[in-house]
Amino acid sequence: MQEPQPQPADQPAAGAIDTLRRFETPEGVEIALRLAGPVPRALAFAIDFAIRAGLYLLLLPLAGLAGVGVGLLLLALFLLEWLYPVLFELRSGATPGKRAMGLLVVHADGTPVGPSASLLRNLLRAADFLPVLYGLGLAAMLADRDFRRLGDLAAGTLVIHRDAPPLPAALPVHPPLPPPAPLDLATQQAVLAFAERSRTLSPARQAELAALAGLTTAPGADPVAALLGIANWISRGNTADAAAPLPAHADVEDPAQAP
Repeated sequence: MQEPQPQPADQPAAGAIDTLRRFETPEGVEIALRLAGPVPRALAFAIDFAIRAGLYLLLLPLAGLAGVGVGLLLLALFLLEWLYPVLFELRSGATPGKRAMGLLVVHADGTPVGPSASLLRNLLRAADFLPVLYGLGLAAMLADRDFRRLGDLAAGTLVIHRDAPPLPAALPVHPPLPPPAPLDLATQQAVLAFAERSRTLSPARQAELAALAGLTTAPGADPVAALLGIANWISRGNTADAAAPLPAHADVEDPAQAP
């Protein structure tokens, strides 16, 4: 019996509903992108259309100018229709509608969208609109595994969900405790990493890892409490090894106030 072949990291299993795509950068860093489907993109378009409609109404008085009024109005409408999305995509990666829906336009490799790609994908909205109400664009999105309309296919772009930035890790509050011996930079980083992750670990796992660190010499001392104390001592700007200091964390007290 033939064994099943493993699938690439960015390929979902057959029949699975998966909007997460993984890409590897030239530097060897793997990134994950959550693709945006037709519904959030349609809502983003509706928001942008409402904004443009309001701007259209503000431009209507231009038609009252004698001689050149209609020409100026048509020129303004043309620039607003075609350059409105390009301007915002180049500035922040998303139009106001996409930003409200938490979406972002990027290249297929996850890098920020460039001028040529943004201009091309937006000019091809005319083709996506055919025959009516973006019918061709919707058909292309439903047929493509990455939900790309014709403009995205031609420009090599994706519309993804913008993930919220992770919250900065904070150390549990604990009285600072100097280590029993000088610590090198790698050990200091390991102690800080343990303290930052301690809230996600069970008490048994905390005790196991703290015992493995071997930084408690006092008989009967709690190794977890000792390690958290050392982490707070390091984070305040103290160091037990003058040759390998660590910068103070932004979320802790002034190092000058440390004991």
